[in-house]
Amino acid sequence: METKTPQIYDKIREQFDTGPYPRIPIETSPKEQIINLYYHNLVTAYYRRNKQVISTQGRIILDAGCGSGFTTLTLAEANPGAKIVGIDLSSKSLELAQKRLEYHGFDNVEFHVLSLEDLPKLEIKFDYINCDEVLYLLPDPVAGLKAMKAVLKPAGIIRANLHSSLQRVFYFRAQLIFKMMGLMDENPGEIEVDIVREIFKSLKDGVQLKQKTWNSEKENDDQYFMMNYLFQGDKGYTIPEMFAAIADANLEFISMTQLKQWDLMSLFKDPKDIPTFLAYSLPEISIEDKLNLFELFNPKNRLLDFWCGNKEENQTIKPPQEWTIDDWKKVKIHLHPQMKASVVVEELFECINQYLYFPIDKHLPLTQEQILIKNNVAACLYPPLLESPKPIDFLAKRWQRLYPENPITGEATTEEQAFKIIRDLAIGREAFGEILLEL
Repeated sequence: METKTPQIYDKIREQFDTGPYPRIPIETSPKEQIINLYYHNLVTAYYRRNKQVISTQGRIILDAGCGSGFTTLTLAEANPGAKIVGIDLSSKSLELAQKRLEYHGFDNVEFHVLSLEDLPKLEIKFDYINCDEVLYLLPDPVAGLKAMKAVLKPAGIIRANLHSSLQRVFYFRAQLIFKMMGLMDENPGEIEVDIVREIFKSLKDGVQLKQKTWNSEKENDDQYFMMNYLFQGDKGYTIPEMFAAIADANLEFISMTQLKQWDLMSLFKDPKDIPTFLAYSLPEISIEDKLNLFELFNPKNRLLDFWCGNKEENQTIKPPQEWTIDDWKKVKIHLHPQMKASVVVEELFECINQYLYFPIDKHLPLTQEQILIKNNVAACLYPPLLESPKPIDFLAKRWQRLYPENPITGEATTEEQAFKIIRDLAIGREAFGEILLEL
């Protein structure tokens, strides 16, 4: 470890001891934050990697750099029956985290004042490691990834992120200014925040740095100033640097967590009519190059948020479109666990009973556009899947009972037609993420 590491760690610890983050009231619950729960549910990450639906019961989860514990609470809510371990440099933050989890009734949780590099001292192997808003603070993110790999089970998954140097470039410029002024030599406090606030308010509105970073709605939010203009250890990275760090740690990239926010084709007016050169070249380039192109075109994402894990050899997964009829007869069709949240189920049943479209995009991060599920599809698929996973034959027979005739021709719906309808619906919905197909 470099000699400068303890010094920056001391600065980071002092900053978060002074102002534990995030400053969310202890009584606030994430239970109805379904999209947030979706990303923190182990089922999402494991299915994204290997198309398997796991149980969270008995799993061991690490929240590395847990801060004041709101993400720890989210992990506990999203993964029933799992044991949660939280570590952080800031003892003051951990005191709040402990109180938060106790308040919400979670006792299968433990906290340790610990750095990432010291993780092996816990002598625990983890099924899942959440490292949110931490890696970019380290002098070397590879060292952090290696430390997490050392305590990761062979099939385990790490979720981590880095600040985007392209999206956040103006904040880094602001930090350079305030370092020049000496405002970050020691732990910034109220005085330094007031100085930054006064400087920005005195600038003309047309000054580029003010245009790009100043938020009048956050004018009185000291935490916003601390976590952007006066953030100790803050650094940015590019997509190639992210992939290099993962490779240097001998880990394997799985996916960006919020994959729909990195859809390169969504940047074009008409994805079906893009320039010929791109139409021929884009399908052939790597996922790294696609992500890099997206960010170079449109650096809108503050975080390069990704899943990675130990390298898996010789794992070939056929997409559902390539499955045979015999494959489909073996398939179990699941509903993502977050679809079973009470707030989702209540609206789902209301839409079914009133013959309304179900606005699924309201509850799950399936796409950046509005997605409405037809009433007949929702009525056939969701109620039985809320109870348990089902084979395709079960749902095909249910379709025949609910819709025995073709509404246009009046002809009877055959077994083969019902089977094909459910298969096509399952493929379509699996691509969005609320239906999971396990072969």
